[in-house]
Amino acid sequence: MNGASNAQVRPERIEFVDALRGFALFGLLMVHAAEAYGVGLSRSTDDPWGQAVFFLFGSKAFAIFALLFGFSFATIMANQRARGVDFTGRFAWRLLLLMVIGFVHSLLYSPEILRLLAFLGLLLIPLDRVRSNYALLAIAGLFFLQIPLLIQWLLAYWGNAFAASQPYFSQSGLWDIFRTGSLGELIRANMIEGNLVKWSINWSFGRVSEIAGLFAVGVVIQRTGFFARIANDRGIALAMALIAGTIFAILEFLVKPIVPGSPSGAEFAIGPFTERAILFQWIGISGIAAQIGLLALLWNSPVQWLVGLFKGPGRMTLTLYVAHSFVAVPILYQFGLGMAEVWDTQQRILLAIGFFGLQILFAHWWYARYRYGPLEWTWRAATLNDWNVPLRKNPQPA
Repeated sequence: MNGASNAQVRPERIEFVDALRGFALFGLLMVHAAEAYGVGLSRSTDDPWGQAVFFLFGSKAFAIFALLFGFSFATIMANQRARGVDFTGRFAWRLLLLMVIGFVHSLLYSPEILRLLAFLGLLLIPLDRVRSNYALLAIAGLFFLQIPLLIQWLLAYWGNAFAASQPYFSQSGLWDIFRTGSLGELIRANMIEGNLVKWSINWSFGRVSEIAGLFAVGVVIQRTGFFARIANDRGIALAMALIAGTIFAILEFLVKPIVPGSPSGAEFAIGPFTERAILFQWIGISGIAAQIGLLALLWNSPVQWLVGLFKGPGRMTLTLYVAHSFVAVPILYQFGLGMAEVWDTQQRILLAIGFFGLQILFAHWWYARYRYGPLEWTWRAATLNDWNVPLRKNPQPA
């Protein structure tokens, strides 16, 4: 496994990656439905429907997105490099455009992930210049060590009051605005407070370092053609599902109960909080590895069609991810219909499943006629500064 690998992207690999991306999109929708986009359940809920969703997708769906973000970056760069094109500047511009899309999206729902992926995506540019895959995996390992959180823990131990203080997000009034604010109040709060809360959450729980590590792993996966192999090799998929699933079960059912974390308020302690955050990272990483292995097994089986249902939405994740918020927030929040106070967790999750089913049908209809999703086409055309990028498929001859 060296940095000079030139594995070609095959159709099976592309379709399996689309299915993975669609699965991650479904997972994010399920988590958001359980949480009612920030006005419903917390992760510590006793609600069985919420517990099931957080068990399956909590700290996992976003991680798959981060992994595939690195994979997609490496695919773009490799394709352009094969044409003799240095795409570095264009990719930086592409990330800036994604930040703009994320900013507009964040005015309605500030916990969204696009800005975080776009900003941290700048790390992919220097990572692409590391030609050794072993070195990239070592870099990923350093990110997964959560060194910034460990330094903060050490500073707190040495008496630094700021390092020992309770995270900013836990003391924010943003959640009250989510529940009761007008549309104008929500937008104003999301512009500033929402950003502070978002970065506080992602820093405090180690997601900044985790995403960076997953980016590096995604690059290695692309270079080695791993998704192409696992989608066609049941042995690799089974081994991955069993090994990762075993690690996940040990962490989730044996280790997690003895790492309680820290209470909030005056009894908050940074040490137990950091221990819990690092544990959740490894639960998430082992969880997505097991899920990818299981999905690959299903992909290479008579029920491939079941995983294939996610392919269509997986090709327009940007469009659908943004659309989720623009549909759900006005329905759930008080400035709109206020249905978060009417629907319980079970109803929200079942409605979200039905909503995703409609998106599968829409994606199938759309891609029978068009090459890209609406926002995907806009992002691509703006990246290339070419508004003649074909959107509609060529009509078939009679």
